[in-house]
Amino acid sequence: MSDDSLQSKSAPAAISLTTGYGAFIPEIWSQKLNNMLEKDCVMLQCVNRNYEGEIKNQGDKVKIITPAQVSVSTLTDEAITYSALEPTATSLVIDQKKFFAFKIDDVAKVQANTDIMEAHLRNAKKAIEEVQDTYLLSQHAFVDSANVVGSDEEAITLSKTTIYEQFVKLALCLKNSDAVSAGKRPWVVINPTIESYLLQSTEFINAHNVADETLREGAIGRIAGMDVLVSTNLKAVDSKYYVLAGTNDAITFASQLAKIESLRDKDSFSDLVRGLYLYGAKTVQPKALAKMVVSA
Repeated sequence: MSDDSLQSKSAPAAISLTTGYGAFIPEIWSQKLNNMLEKDCVMLQCVNRNYEGEIKNQGDKVKIITPAQVSVSTLTDEAITYSALEPTATSLVIDQKKFFAFKIDDVAKVQANTDIMEAHLRNAKKAIEEVQDTYLLSQHAFVDSANVVGSDEEAITLSKTTIYEQFVKLALCLKNSDAVSAGKRPWVVINPTIESYLLQSTEFINAHNVADETLREGAIGRIAGMDVLVSTNLKAVDSKYYVLAGTNDAITFASQLAKIESLRDKDSFSDLVRGLYLYGAKTVQPKALAKMVVSA
């Protein structure tokens, strides 16, 4: 028997670094996760991302200029007077920093198939979306005071017979503040508990049967002219839900998957994978938001 034959029989099998987890390439993971994060997230359909490019290129802060209101006067024989416009400036800051980190054992590299990478990406996406949705829903704190239905002291109690009336009031707040106009479709985000009342409402059932409306992805229908989206991340706070409605002009959002990288664990036969996700939001038009305080 040749030396080569003896060596092939006695030598332990080498762990392949090109199968399963071994195919990990940070740039590919980063691109795939970025693409996943562009889809399905409820609140990302309800914001604008007008300044995201500037933030990615220039740093973690950008100045947003909101134009001043222009008044119209009646023309007379007198000389025309000119108003001095004073636009307001505000900053959108990327102040939310989230990370994920996990360990991959060398044995798993051999046993895992290529689908496991996609599974980890989906789990990372889900975790990011949960914190991101919750953060964006917290923008209810910046709603214009005139656009609030109910209050912390007197929260609204919803039922299948009263829910439509209350949502009409919510939509009316947006219309009275001139937030709704041609080409600006309002939205409202509810949770599964409120959805259960809505699905029993006669008014919503009739509206839901209208087939010629183009809805946002994941919307269950329209109520009082608003696209209805459902998020499990709208949770009770002090026994109250803050149902948020508005148009995409209201909240500016920016995010960046800053880095995904892999490094060798010096204390075990494992690889370490970690990712950094940065984001921030600013309510630039409080009157383009409305909220309803609902008892849980």
